[in-house]
Amino acid sequence: MSYGEWIRARRSVRSFDGRALPQEEIDGLLAFARGVETPYGQRVEWRVLDAKAAGLTSPVITGTDAYIAGKLRRAPHAEEAFGYAFERVVLYAQSRGLGTTWIAGTMDRAAFERAMELEPGEVMPCVSPLGYPAAKMSVRESMMRKGVKADSRLPFASLFFEGGFDRPLGEGHALAPALELVRRAPSAVNRQPWRVVVTEGAAHFYEKRSKGYVSADGWDLQKVDLGIALCHFALGLEEQGRAARLRIDDPGLETPADVFYIASFDLT
Repeated sequence: MSYGEWIRARRSVRSFDGRALPQEEIDGLLAFARGVETPYGQRVEWRVLDAKAAGLTSPVITGTDAYIAGKLRRAPHAEEAFGYAFERVVLYAQSRGLGTTWIAGTMDRAAFERAMELEPGEVMPCVSPLGYPAAKMSVRESMMRKGVKADSRLPFASLFFEGGFDRPLGEGHALAPALELVRRAPSAVNRQPWRVVVTEGAAHFYEKRSKGYVSADGWDLQKVDLGIALCHFALGLEEQGRAARLRIDDPGLETPADVFYIASFDLT
């Protein structure tokens, strides 16, 4: 299968069937993760954690004790870099038949950070359980998915624009297949904070910021979501045989309220 097929097939999994992961599966996942590069040049340190051995808990996960987690240095664009890298790992896990779900809040964060041996200046934005999906979702998982409308996405015309935010991009545009993969990306509480404006030779990504996702020290969880969106777009372009280079150079377009520039892809 292609990355696009993995993206379209994937869903968040919180109910697992209890089978332990073979060590060779864990080793292969970590080897892949350590080879992932981000457009920002930041590196993520990865570990697969044993919940029983490390005393880790999440009230929303059943049927597995394995979690993958990553940490990196706090720096400009660390959120986007982490989202980009972690999503590549999540999609690799999908290709191996493993279930995953992004977890940022519904866990004993202090215990996970201890298990990751977090140092001053480092951050562990998210973790994910790893395992084989259960044949049937738990009642709690079904209710959570219903609560955030997990299977729904905003309309294409609400997310993607041409030339400026006043002109929706047509679904017949050459970039529509890659942007559809962006539209399908996971996000915290399914907020879908990405907005993209396509201009001649470039695609500009913006964050539609919601209240409650920026911490007191400036860490922005929704920028992690933007990193996922950037990853999906890059993979979509790759499937189309197109090259793209990420740059940070605000084009100065007029933006709606609470919309902030993130990055641009130069298209060739």
